Amino acid sequence: MSFSFTRRIISHLPRVFRRHTCSAIDTSITARTVAASATTSSDSSTSSAEIKGPRLTVGTGKNTQVFDRRLKRLQRDKSAENFDAFDYLRNEVAYRLADRIYDVKKFSDLAVDFGCGNGLVAPHIFKENIGAFVQLDVSEKMIQKSKKSAEIPTISLVADEEVAPAMFKNESIDLALSCLSMHWINDLPGFFKRVYSALKPDGAFIGAMFGCNTLYELRCSLQLAEMERMGGVSSHISPFAETTDIGSLMNRAGFKMLTLDVDDICVKYSSIYKLMYDLQGMAENSCSLHRSKHLNRDVLDAASAIYKAMYSEDEFVRATFQVIYVIGWRPGPGTPQPAKRGSAQVSFKDIGGVAGSSSETNN
Repeated sequence: MSFSFTRRIISHLPRVFRRHTCSAIDTSITARTVAASATTSSDSSTSSAEIKGPRLTVGTGKNTQVFDRRLKRLQRDKSAENFDAFDYLRNEVAYRLADRIYDVKKFSDLAVDFGCGNGLVAPHIFKENIGAFVQLDVSEKMIQKSKKSAEIPTISLVADEEVAPAMFKNESIDLALSCLSMHWINDLPGFFKRVYSALKPDGAFIGAMFGCNTLYELRCSLQLAEMERMGGVSSHISPFAETTDIGSLMNRAGFKMLTLDVDDICVKYSSIYKLMYDLQGMAENSCSLHRSKHLNRDVLDAASAIYKAMYSEDEFVRATFQVIYVIGWRPGPGTPQPAKRGSAQVSFKDIGGVAGSSSETNN
C-alpha cells in the first residue's frame, strides 16, 4: 500500500483527521518499503538484542536477528480468521493499557498504535483524549479485521511495526502506543529511538509487552520432560525481556519520567494441549530463529504429566502471563517534572499523624 493511496483514503475522512495525519506521515516512504526494510536494515552503532538462556538480554554490536518477522506475519495472518475466539488475553491487556491513556492529562491530536493486531485498543479510546487515531500491523489480514473507535476518526495501515515509526516525520505524533507487540521486535533499541524521534515534545509513549516470567510453567515442564526423555534441552518458547532492560533501553533512547509496572495475569486451562492450542490461536507461538522445529509427542505427553503435577489447580493447569507496562515522555516545556529534593512539606514518618488529623476533621 503506497502513501499516495493512503492520502486518497485520508481525503475522505473528516478534516481534523486529514490535517493531523497528512502532516505527520512522511510520504517519501511507503508502507511496503517499511515492511521490507525490517529484514534488510542494520546499524552497526545500534545496540542489539541477543539470546542468553531463556531471556532476551541487551547487548552491543551489530544488529542481531532473534525473531523471524516473516514467520510472525504468517502466524498472524493464519490466526486472523478466528482471532476473536482467542483475543481474551489481548483484550484485557488492551483495556488496561487504554486506561493508562487517561493518566496523560493533555489532549493528543494524533495517536498511533504500533502493532495493533485486530485493533483491540481502538474501542477503548474516546474523543475527550484523542483527536485522530492511526493503527498499524505487519499482518494485512489482521488489519482487514481491525476494530475502530466509535468516536474517533481511525485509519488502519499495513506496516511492520518494528520500523513503522520511520513512516512519520520527526515531532509529528502526540501519543504512541504498542500493545503486546514489542516482545516480537528484533531491534528494540532502534524501535524506541524511532518512536522518540516521531513524538512531539511533551509527547508520551505507552506500551505493554510480555516479560521474562511469561509461561514459565510451560517452559519448565518442557525442559524437564526433554531432559528426561531426550537427555538435553532445546528452545520451544521465545525469550522475553527483563523489566530493567526495557527501562534502560527507553532511557538510552531519550525518554524521561519513566513509569514501569508489572501485572501477572494467570489463566487456567484444561490441559497443556489447550494452552498450546490457544497460544497458536493468539499468534503467540514461537518465531525464534533458534527454536526447535519439532516437538516429540513422547516429550509433550511427559511435559503434560509434569505440568499437572507441578502447576495444577482444581483439575486445571495455570499459565502465567507477565505483562510489563511502560510510560515514557519526550521532554518538553510542559513535561511533568519531579519535585526538587527537599521540597516536601510532610515527612513520611508524619503521614500517620496527618491521616489521623484529617479523619478527625472529616468526622
